[in-house]
Amino acid sequence: MRTKPLVGISADRTMIGAHPSHVAGEKYIAAIVDGSQALAMLLPALGERQSADDVLATVDGLLFTGSYSNVEPRRYGGHASAPGTLHDAARDATTLPLLRAAIAAGVPVLAVCRGFQEMNVAFGGTLHQCVHAVAGLNDHRENKQDELDVQYAPSHSITLTRGGLLQRLAGGANEARVNSLHGQGVERLGAGLMTEATAPDGLIEAASVKDARAFALGVQWHPEWRHASDALSTAIFREFGEACRDRMRTRAGYGAASAATQT
Repeated sequence: MRTKPLVGISADRTMIGAHPSHVAGEKYIAAIVDGSQALAMLLPALGERQSADDVLATVDGLLFTGSYSNVEPRRYGGHASAPGTLHDAARDATTLPLLRAAIAAGVPVLAVCRGFQEMNVAFGGTLHQCVHAVAGLNDHRENKQDELDVQYAPSHSITLTRGGLLQRLAGGANEARVNSLHGQGVERLGAGLMTEATAPDGLIEAASVKDARAFALGVQWHPEWRHASDALSTAIFREFGEACRDRMRTRAGYGAASAATQT
C-alpha cells in the first residue's frame, strides 16, 4: 500500500527538436513532491486517447499547471487570437474535460495560472486575451528580461474574500502579496465558481468551486515558485496534499472493503 498520494500534473505538448514531447516545469513537480508530500506523475496531453475515467481511477489529485501557451479562444467563444499567440490544442483537449470530471468525481484539484484559466473555461467562463489592453485593468505581465527571482517576486497585493478558502489558508488575513506573470485573465467567471481573491484593479485572481466534494482551487499567480518561503504558498500546497491523502485513504478503505465483500 502506498504511503503517499499520487498527483497527476498536466503536461504541455511541445516540440523538442523534431520530436513531439510532453513536458511540465520542474517547479511544479518540486512543489508537489516537497510542498504537498506527494508522488508526482506527469499526464501527457493525449486527449481522448487516455480517458478521464482511467486517469481519475489512478490519481489521488490533479495539478493543472501554468504554461507559455493560451487556451484556444474557440473554447470560450472568444475572438481570434493575435498572430503569433501560442496555443496547445492537445492540452486543451486533455485538461478541459478532465478538470470538470475530476471535480465531479471528488478528486482534489489545484489549478495555477493557465490551469486557473482552464478551470474558468471548463465552467463556462470567458477570458481577457490581453489584460493590459482592457480599460481599467493593469498590466499583469512580467518583464522577461529580468532574472527569474525578479520576475517571480511579489508584485501586487490581492484582497482575500471574507470567509473564503484562501482567507482561511492565509490565517484570516484580508490581504496577501503575490507575483504576476500572465497576459490573459478571467473576464466572466464560470458558473459554479466563487471568487477567492481580487487584484487592486478588480481582476479575479483566484476562485474555488462551489459545493465541490474536495479541494478545488484555482489561482492566477504562481505559488509553486519558492513555495516554502511564502506562508500562503506553503499553506496551499499543504492543504492540497492533505486533501489528496484523504482521497488516497478513502480509496484504500473502499478497496479493502470491496475485497472483503468478494471473499
